[in-house]
Amino acid sequence: MASIKYAEDFLRFVNASPSRKEDHARNLREQQSWGDSVKQGGKYFITRNASSIIAFAVGNKWKPGSPIGMIGAHTDSPCLRVKPTSKKQSDGFLQVGVETYGGGLWHTWFDRDLSIAGRAMVKGQSGGFQQKLVKISKAILRIPTLAVHLDRQENFSFNKESQLFPIAGLAAAELNRRGEDKDYEKLEKGDSDSSQPFEPLKAPTERHHPYLVELIAKEAGVAAADVVDFEMVLYDTQQACIGGLNDELIFSARLDNLMMSFCSVQGLIESLSTPLDEESTVRLISLFDHEEIGSTSAQGAESTFLPAVISRLTRLPFSGEVGSSAHEETLSKSFLISADMAHSVNPNYPAKYETDHRPEMNKGTTIKVNANVRYATNSPGIVLLQEVARRAKKSSSSTSTSANGVPLQLFVARNDTSCGSTIGPMLSAALGARTLDLGNAQLSMHSIRETCGSHDVEHAVRLFESFFAHFGEVGQSIEVD
Repeated sequence: MASIKYAEDFLRFVNASPSRKEDHARNLREQQSWGDSVKQGGKYFITRNASSIIAFAVGNKWKPGSPIGMIGAHTDSPCLRVKPTSKKQSDGFLQVGVETYGGGLWHTWFDRDLSIAGRAMVKGQSGGFQQKLVKISKAILRIPTLAVHLDRQENFSFNKESQLFPIAGLAAAELNRRGEDKDYEKLEKGDSDSSQPFEPLKAPTERHHPYLVELIAKEAGVAAADVVDFEMVLYDTQQACIGGLNDELIFSARLDNLMMSFCSVQGLIESLSTPLDEESTVRLISLFDHEEIGSTSAQGAESTFLPAVISRLTRLPFSGEVGSSAHEETLSKSFLISADMAHSVNPNYPAKYETDHRPEMNKGTTIKVNANVRYATNSPGIVLLQEVARRAKKSSSSTSTSANGVPLQLFVARNDTSCGSTIGPMLSAALGARTLDLGNAQLSMHSIRETCGSHDVEHAVRLFESFFAHFGEVGQSIEVD
């Protein structure tokens, strides 16, 4: 009987507050030596900027020069971010200044119940500064559309700078809350106090609506005066849910690309249910920030993060002296799956898809191919993934009579349409490792609410579990160079 357990697990993941669960892995730090920390048979994770993470398990028989099986994904999604100075007020409304992040379908953000989440830098008790993760659960913001009676435009259009600012409430209500009886604009300017110590920047309570800072401080567990700065993004408070007449769909925000991030983590964890005694590979996942804006940051896929981790691993003396070419040997034997959501055929726009490459939901994970290497997939990679899929545990929704196996699909964009890209090509170029691009099929990519198949979650987890379990064997069976 088909189960949606994995889909329900994903819902709990995507609906949760920011948190981290590491399955008994040890936290490594870039600022410290790993010589006495990383051991064969161990499980580890490392973060950069608290927004990108690499987790890996070292096989008991792995040594520098041996292969690494990798899955890479990204953690970010198009969104609206609160500006450094966000306090705005117009016609009796309090508004919050925001800037666009990535290539979102911004019209879908109108008339949604929005709130904020992110991180705040706060003063610590010892005099230093600490990062606090914050998520305000209640809806506090909304971007209102203009009534159709006032503007009967055939195609909805708007100015992203002047007409995308959410309202946060009424100025009069804020005055009442504070027990003040004067003009809000004057109140917000405040009275300068020359006795206060010099501050290079205005305080957050001056740059943002004070009550917004108070809400952030409350969630962080500190006083508003202790909030030094913050990075907050807007999100839709409507929770992800199972949909469709037969529970075959998922309606959710941020499927691109938290779905593939979740499946990568879950696949790695499930592959570790058996001991690593005979394992001769490293099983690694790398989840990067900033893919939606080009990956060119200290924590993006084009950074030194993954190459530095691999370099450190190949210098560890697990079995005596490390050969001078161990690093290059490891890279040439390794394989990277670039996991980023794919496009499902849209029944309202069938002409937008190539005739013979129209991925469907719940029909398996989609291999993405592009002749101009916007995706890094090639034939040896397809052969490897097919063998991995053939060996995978069968999904509960499978109708196949075979004892094992998960289905796969192929996607190619039309010649007369543009093709997106992923972290695959840039990591393939940087590492020189064999790479393949894939993802689960979805609708409405980059919308505030997206749709995918509920059974494809299990398909991808089973596929990734099999990749980690069988890559050491399958990888050696494919001869190219």
